[in-house]
Order: sequence, then C-alpha cells, then structure tokens
Amino acid sequence: MEEETPREETPGDTPSEPASGDDPSPAAEKGAASPEGSEAELPKPGKEARGRAAEKLCGYLLKFGGKGPIKGWKSRWFFYDEKKCHLYYSRTAQDANPLGSIDLSTATLDCRVEAEEGTFEIKTPSRVFTLKAVNKQTMMYWLQQLQWKRWEYNNSQPGILVSGVTDEALPGNASPLHITLELDNAETDEFFCPVKTPTGLVGIAAASQPVPEMPTTLPNISLKHLGTEIQNTMHNICSNKQSRGNGHVSQGTESQKFGENQNEEQHLQADPGLAGKEIEEYSRSTQKLGLTANFIQKARKQNSNFHIFTEGLCEKHVQEKVGALQQQVLTLTEDLKSQKELVKILHKALEAAQQEKRACSTYLTATEDRDRLELVRHKVRQIAELRKHVESLQQDKKALEDTLGLREEHIKELQQHVQLLMDKNHAKQQVIFKLMEKVTKNFMDPSKAADGLDSGTFLNPHEKVEHLKDDIEAYRTQNQFLNSEIHQVTKIWRNAAEKEKVLLMKCAYLQAKNCQIESKYLTVLRKLQDTLPSEDSEYGEMLKKLVHEALQWDVKEGAADSMKLNPISEYDDYGFMTVPDYEVEDLKLLAKIQALEIRSNNLLNHEAVEKPLREKWNSIGELMPSADLKHLIRSGIPPEHRQRVWKWMISLRVRPIQAPNHYDLLLKKCETMEHPAFRQIELDLNRTLINNKHFTSPSSKFISKLRRILLAFSWQNPTIGYCQGLNRLAAIALLILEEEESAFWCLVCIVETIMPAEYYSKTLIASQVDQRVLQDFLSEKLPRLMAHLEQHKIDLSLITFNWFLVIFVDSLISDILLRVWDAFLYEGIKVIFRYALAIFKYNEEAILRIHDTLEIYQYLRFFTKTICNGRKLMNIAFNDMNPFPMKQLRNRRAMHREKLETEMQELEHIKAEFLKERSLQGSKSLEGCVSEDEEEA
Repeated sequence: MEEETPREETPGDTPSEPASGDDPSPAAEKGAASPEGSEAELPKPGKEARGRAAEKLCGYLLKFGGKGPIKGWKSRWFFYDEKKCHLYYSRTAQDANPLGSIDLSTATLDCRVEAEEGTFEIKTPSRVFTLKAVNKQTMMYWLQQLQWKRWEYNNSQPGILVSGVTDEALPGNASPLHITLELDNAETDEFFCPVKTPTGLVGIAAASQPVPEMPTTLPNISLKHLGTEIQNTMHNICSNKQSRGNGHVSQGTESQKFGENQNEEQHLQADPGLAGKEIEEYSRSTQKLGLTANFIQKARKQNSNFHIFTEGLCEKHVQEKVGALQQQVLTLTEDLKSQKELVKILHKALEAAQQEKRACSTYLTATEDRDRLELVRHKVRQIAELRKHVESLQQDKKALEDTLGLREEHIKELQQHVQLLMDKNHAKQQVIFKLMEKVTKNFMDPSKAADGLDSGTFLNPHEKVEHLKDDIEAYRTQNQFLNSEIHQVTKIWRNAAEKEKVLLMKCAYLQAKNCQIESKYLTVLRKLQDTLPSEDSEYGEMLKKLVHEALQWDVKEGAADSMKLNPISEYDDYGFMTVPDYEVEDLKLLAKIQALEIRSNNLLNHEAVEKPLREKWNSIGELMPSADLKHLIRSGIPPEHRQRVWKWMISLRVRPIQAPNHYDLLLKKCETMEHPAFRQIELDLNRTLINNKHFTSPSSKFISKLRRILLAFSWQNPTIGYCQGLNRLAAIALLILEEEESAFWCLVCIVETIMPAEYYSKTLIASQVDQRVLQDFLSEKLPRLMAHLEQHKIDLSLITFNWFLVIFVDSLISDILLRVWDAFLYEGIKVIFRYALAIFKYNEEAILRIHDTLEIYQYLRFFTKTICNGRKLMNIAFNDMNPFPMKQLRNRRAMHREKLETEMQELEHIKAEFLKERSLQGSKSLEGCVSEDEEEA
C-alpha cells in the first residue's frame, strides 16, 4: 500500500510557513488527488494498481553519493510527485525544500544480485542514482511502486489534436485534419506478484519514525546544497518555536490523542472491513492534530485496499481449466475438418453419378440413330481424354513414388545418425552418473578422498544446497523484475514513438499553413501593385518596399528548422529548378508565390497521399496491365519506381520493332555519314530544358548523349529526320531513364507508336487536326470559357500547339509534368487532351475575369506555371472531364483531317493558278522590251 507524501513542492517552489502541529509541507494537501480526479481515471498497469490511484509514495532510503572523505551512504527522505513524475529527496521528512530530484519519466530501474542486500539503481539519461533500502522486501516494494508510477505518468499524457488547417489547404476534398493519438490502455502483464507494504518503513508511518542514525552527523549533511540545508534548519527552528508558543495543554492532548490513534490503527489493521465506516469519525477526531497525527490519518484511508492482494491466488486453477477446454476445442476442430473432407468426397461421387445419369437419359431420349451415334462418339472422346489424364497421373505417381523412396532412404540415414548420437549420449550419461557417485562418496566420506585433500576442502552438502537455493531464488526475483522492466520500458518507448510521429505530422501541417498565409500575403501585394495608381507616390514607395522585403525572404527558411520535414531545395530530384528564374520584378513575385504553394502542397500531401501511394507501389512485384495499375500510374509514379515502370511501358510498345544492337548500328552510321539535320540539331542542343541544371553547361555529359540520340533517330526515321521539339522529348527520357539506348527507344515509342502519323512531318497536318479537335472538346466541356475567348477573338492554337508537340515540356512544373508523362506512356495521346482541358478548367474563373485581348494573351503565356496542385489537376483531368471515349476522338480526327486536306488542296490550287498567272504576265511584259545590243544593231 502506498502512502501520501508530505508535500508536492518542486525544487524551485517557495515553501509556505507551516503552522504548529500541521504538516510541515502544506503543499501535499494540494497535490492529493481524489478518486474522482483525472489521475484516478488513468489506465493502470496491473490489478493491484487500480486500488492505488490516489496513493502517494514516500519513505527513508540510503543514497550513495558525495566526494572525497565524505563519500558514502546518506539517509534521505524520498517522496514522489505524481504531476511531474519526479522523486524528490530531502534530509528529513520535516524539511521544507528538497535537496534534489530524480526524473522517473525517462529513467530505468535495475537491481543486481551481487550487490548488497536492498541496493538498487535508478538510471536517468544524465546520471545513475544508487539507493539502498533496509531489506529486500522494502527494495522490491520501492521498485514495483516506481514502475507503476512511471507507467501511470507516461499513459496520462493527453492525446495530440492537430487542427486549424483550412479546408482549402487539404488535398482533394478531404475534411479538416484531426489527429488524436490513441494510447495503449491495455494493462501490462504482471511478471511478479505485488509486494506487501513493509510496515513502518514506507508511507506516512515512516515519517513518524526517527531519522535513521548515521555514524557521524556531518556526513549526512549535503555540502553540495548547503544553502538549502540552512533554509531547512531555520524553517524547523521557527516551526518548533511556534509549536512551543501554543502551550503545553495542546501538547498533552495531542500525545493522548496520538496514543488513541495508535490503538485505532491496530484495530483497523485487524479488521479492514470496519475502516470504511470509521474514516469520517476518525478524521474528525484527528483534524487538529500535529504532524504525526495528520500523517496517520491519511494512512488509514488506504487500509481498505489490502484485500486486493489476494485476487491473484485462484488464477492458477482458472488457467488449468482454460488449458483443458482449449485442448478439447482443438480435438473437436480436427474432427470437424475430417467430417468436412468426407462430405466433399461424397459430393464429388454424387456429382459423378448425376452426370452419368444425365448422359444415359440423353442417350435414351434421342429420337434418331445419328444423335445416339454422336453421343457415343462424344463419350468415346471423353474416355480417350480420361485415359490420357490417367496415364499422366500414373506418371506423376511414379515420379512421386521415386521421390518418396529417396526421401525414405534419406530418413533411414538420418535415423541411423540419430541412433548413433543417442548411443554416444547414453555413454556420456553413464560416465556422468559414475562421476556423480564418486563425488557423492567423497562428500559423504572425506577420509577416503584423494591425496592432498582434507575434510575442510569440501563444504557441507546441505549448506551448499541451501546456498544454491538462495542464489536461485535471488536470480529468479531479479529475472522477474527485469522482465517487467523491459516490458514496461518497451511499451513506454512505443507510445513515445507514436507521439513523435503525430508531432511531426502536426509540424508539417503547421508549416503548410504558414506557407499558405505567406502565399496569400504575396498575392495581396501583387494585386495591390496592379491596382494602385502610378500617381500615388507615397503608397507606391511603401508597396515597393514591402515587395522588396518579401522577395528577400528565404524560400527555404522553413528548412532551416531542426525538424527538416520536407524542405524545398533549389533543384528537384531530376535537376529542374523549383523556383522559375524570372527577370521581370512582377514575375519574380509570382515565382515566390508559386514556390510557397508547392511547399504547402508537398507538406499536406506527404502523409495523407504520398506515403500510402508509396506503400502501394512497394507492394507491387511483377508489372502486368490492369485497371488498378492504371489508377496508380494516374496518381503518379514515385521517383524510385519511375525508371523501372517507364522501361516496362516502353518495351511493351516497341517490342515488335526493337532489334538487338540496332542503336549501335545507327551510331556507327552517324560517324561515317553526316545527316542534313546535323546543324539544326546542334543549334537546338543549347536551347533544350534551360531550367534544368543538367543541360545548362555545353560540356555536360547529358548534352553529348542527347546529340547522339537525336542523330540516331534522324537515321532511324528518314521521313521525319529531325523536327524542333524532339530534343525536349529525348531530354526528358534521358533524365528519367539515364541510359542512352533506353532514351532512344522512348523517343521512338512516342513518335512512331503513340503519336499519329505525320505528327512531326513537314506539314504537321496531324498536329493541326488535334488543335481543331481540342477546340471542339472545349466548346462541349467548357462552353462559357470558349464563348469568352471567341468574343475576344483568341486563337488558342497559338498557346496549345506547343503543348501537344512536346507533351507540356517547359509548360508545367516538373512534378506535374512527369505525372502527365506517366499516364501518357501508359494510356496514349488521349491523356494530352484530358490535361489540356483540365488546365483550362483549373484557371477558368481567372480567365473569365480578364476582358482585354492583350491581357488574355499575356496571361495564357505563363498561366500553366501557376498550377501547383497536381492532385487537383489530376482529379479534374480524369474525373471532371468524363466521359471521354476514344471512339469520339477518332471520329472527330477523321472529320477534321478531311476538312483540312480539302482546305490544303484548295490552297495548292489557288497557289498554282497564281503562279501560272504571274508567269503569263511576266512573259507579256518582256515582249515589248528591247535590249541595248538590239538597239545598237
């Protein structure tokens, strides 16, 4: 049973002046927790701990410490603070200020068999405290109580609520984030039975006992905390003077009542059932007593908990019954399985009989001989198939019999080996028995022992057995305690790991919210900059100053924190710049807003979306086309899996045209002959992916690889040779796949298998057709936007033509661009139409707010770079744009291609007539002209 501590003061608290006859530490009354309080509702680690919810832990222990000549054991009063999980200690129970404390929340407990009796250790991260109890029982009581107290404190920490994130900040249509950590409320297993409370050595009763005497007075004084010792001494002197001023009558009365309380204490211990009825009357009679009576009153409130220790006595019988019942359940389960197998066999036999019956009835009901003959032939074929099946089964049976024979031979060899080992073991056991008999004879008759040994060399066998029993019992107790300690510390560590994980999530969401607030602030500055009149110099200067300060903020300032959750670096994993480098001041502010939005989306999507998606990709083994794989690819392939998946998708498409060593042969051809497109390729190499660090330097290895890929493709497809835009497609493939040949086949896959024919020809007729098809889809899916653009006579092909030609390279940010390519390589060109429509849907409202043609063109020039939420764009492309049948796309392509070819034929006809007329006009004008030579003649 735990007792109540005299106080709940911390080392930094100022002690209050105690009155005469009261508890010398009044703060203890404030710290006493009622059964209805919050601490009483905490999960307890064991059955006995339930009855100890409101109890305190205190008592005298010896503490090893000091330096030099005063190093040794010192008597200290220890008391536990439940609010802080600290074990405070002072010289006596009456001291107002503690000398120090031990943090139990992160401490481990240990006891050693080889140490002195009653000695144990409390190990904290910074120090090891060595303590000593009066006896072993008291030591085990302290260790068990400290374990329970530590467990109560660690499980009493409140759950963590993450709130305050707006709906707009969350990915998709998710609700606001509320994360609560569910602590493990399961009771810990009791590895050893609860230790009974040592009478008079712990709790309130120990406070009434005299301080344990030390050899000298000086070593018991703490010279390290000399100031605290002086304060405690002065406090005790003042308390004694005040007590003497209250008169001798109260002292006599107090002594008399204290004697009565001691008798009542013995009465309550003899009959714990009466304690509950007499608590109220007992507390009234001791309300005005001094220190000792007050302690005893608090101790009596806990006596009703003694009967809990007997709860575990009948557990062994219950466990035996449970074991017998479990054995019966296993037996019945085996019987049930055998009955089920028998039923299955009978079902199969019944089905065979029914099939035979149906066949006979069919044969009998047939009207013509031809039908019966056909049935007989069918049966003959079935019999032949069954014979073949029987022959194959017989072959399998023979093979299995051969395997079984080999296994039996192997088993025989193993049995012989086991028998040999058993014989050796038997022989060794006989030798051991003979040696034990010889040793026993020597113990019983020391006079017949070997030469040089006398009777004093051997211990009495009974004494040795007793010593061994004591050692075994000590090690058993130590093992039980250490098992309990390991079990409890492991659970505490798991709870701490869960809390750390939730705190990291909370930090990520708070950082995301901070990025959103900064982004909104910069957006407001940008709008003010656009709307403020140029004549207003005062506000204009202030606004310029605010914009300049905003641009000076470090985009990576959140990454400087110690957490470093998901920092935004200057370049991403593939070398793309995360923040565009705009030269115009207004666009620099836009780039800053974009970087903050990217960081916010990354932080919000990391735990909610990206982590589960990575787990799904990690669980995928061999890649096979399926609907689930299509949905995963649409959501985006993680960087660590993208190269493998791209190679698989490309190989599926180019397998019919791929030949071994084909790329090497093309490279040899490039070395021997110069292609006509060589100069144009060289011009475009330095204009490829200018926002990627791998292509900014002319000496980069990626530039030389890209040159070889484009030259090889120019010989691979002479009808196209080289077209501007192929350099960007090959560059993206090279960044992801890294190998030259793989990037070459990726370019072949896109141009020759995914894109329609003549997409990259000189006329670009297929590309022009897709622009007209896109405008048809825009009129159907986004009629308001299309009407607005037609009203201002906006030609969208000036913006979207390049999207289709290079598959959004240099238009979208790298993260969204690679997700588009993921789906494009798997599903084909329909993905480009989906994302083109989704981009306009994403920015529809912003475009509708602009009513000037020039401003619309300026906005459409860079508006794709403002898209930062890839998840939202993906949902629009694959959900909001449905239905999107491929058949409809083919029909519209055919229709527009026919119209376009007709228009081109008309243009060719007009061109031919024009040239014919010009040639005729030129010949007539030359007829009347005479040269100077003719005039002279």
